[in-house]
Amino acid sequence: MSPESLVVYRELAIRYGELVAVDGIDFEVAPGEMFGLIGPDGAGKTSTLRAALGLVRPAGGTVETCGLDPRRERRLLAQQVGYLSQRFSLYGDLSVDENLAFFAAIHHVSDWRRRRDELLELVRMTPFRKRLADRLSGGMKQKLALACTLIHTPRLLVLDEPTTGVDPVSRRDFWQLLGRLRREGLTLLLTTPYLDEAERCQRVALMHRGKLLAVDRPEAVRSSVAGWVVEVVARPRAAAARHLRQHPAVSQVETFGERLHVSIAATSRAAAEGVAGDLGRSLAEAGLEPSTLRTFRPSLEDVFITLIRRAESDDGQEREVA
Repeated sequence: MSPESLVVYRELAIRYGELVAVDGIDFEVAPGEMFGLIGPDGAGKTSTLRAALGLVRPAGGTVETCGLDPRRERRLLAQQVGYLSQRFSLYGDLSVDENLAFFAAIHHVSDWRRRRDELLELVRMTPFRKRLADRLSGGMKQKLALACTLIHTPRLLVLDEPTTGVDPVSRRDFWQLLGRLRREGLTLLLTTPYLDEAERCQRVALMHRGKLLAVDRPEAVRSSVAGWVVEVVARPRAAAARHLRQHPAVSQVETFGERLHVSIAATSRAAAEGVAGDLGRSLAEAGLEPSTLRTFRPSLEDVFITLIRRAESDDGQEREVA
């Protein structure tokens, strides 16, 4: 990594009493990249972000943000970082323009009117500049919050699950905005529980129970787990899952709604389709005729689940040895 990395974590540990929220993580965020912290609730993502902003005190290790100690130099850091939290506070009784003016005053932005107009064009909210924030839709509120976060032209934008609770169309628009900001040179560090959003990042860190499972480009993480996946739809689903777990070619079966993702060891698509045919015949012989059999390489979500299962298995073995 570059010595100019905007965020550097070294063996970072965070504890809340007896709870270990972050357990010795180590990675860097390079200038100009969109870096995603991925994981379920309780994985330690938000604590990791907050440490980079000086909002929590590490129990061990170090963190450096924009070349500064985020705890000791928080005021200097505030001028270089924009932070969009899960509960970003807009003022509902102020208009779009007035909210931007307020945040410009907080950050002592001198030429704030020009910057405000630029940001309103960026988020396509110029026609709504006189509307009260309380009268905006959820997606528009999130875009206004983003504009307020960018009013002081930060070097680093930190976002904590920015599209949670946003409708699909607004979510897509928001990610298009983030992609444009990255292309213009802004560095982004964000968290998301959505694996499809993680695919948009240049690099990702997969987190589980405060630990890192992988740090790499999404395509590299996907290729780190060998094999193929057979998507199966069969009823009753639970019976089909139990049956498939007994098949010698199957290493793992996960449920995704009505679908089953069946992990198999195969070196080529032809081999994988051959195994899929065997699975279909086996299900049919058991009276569980499948309506769908589809073969593909593991998605990032499939890989993440596989890595979690491995980590949990390793933890269990360590406890048994202890």
